[in-house]
Amino acid sequence: MENRFVEKATGAIADKYRLTILMELSDKGSLTASDIQQLTGLSQPCVSHHVKLLTDSGLVNSQKEGRNLHLTLNKESLQQLSDFIEKLT
Repeated sequence: MENRFVEKATGAIADKYRLTILMELSDKGSLTASDIQQLTGLSQPCVSHHVKLLTDSGLVNSQKEGRNLHLTLNKESLQQLSDFIEKLT
């Protein structure tokens, strides 16, 4: 189970846009899909694709509120990934 999580999580962060989203979430605490569009300049379908990969990896939580999707970091999953990387050193 851990190997599958690590594989999905590292795949999710292996993209400059998804890495930017994670860093911005860390800085701001939460973002909406429209915030990500403004941040990255990507189209709505492209933002949806990146958000799906991040949520499927478990690194990001999403909550639908009306028409807006609010994203936050999943700190437990990020800690799990950090622990795995630390084992490699």
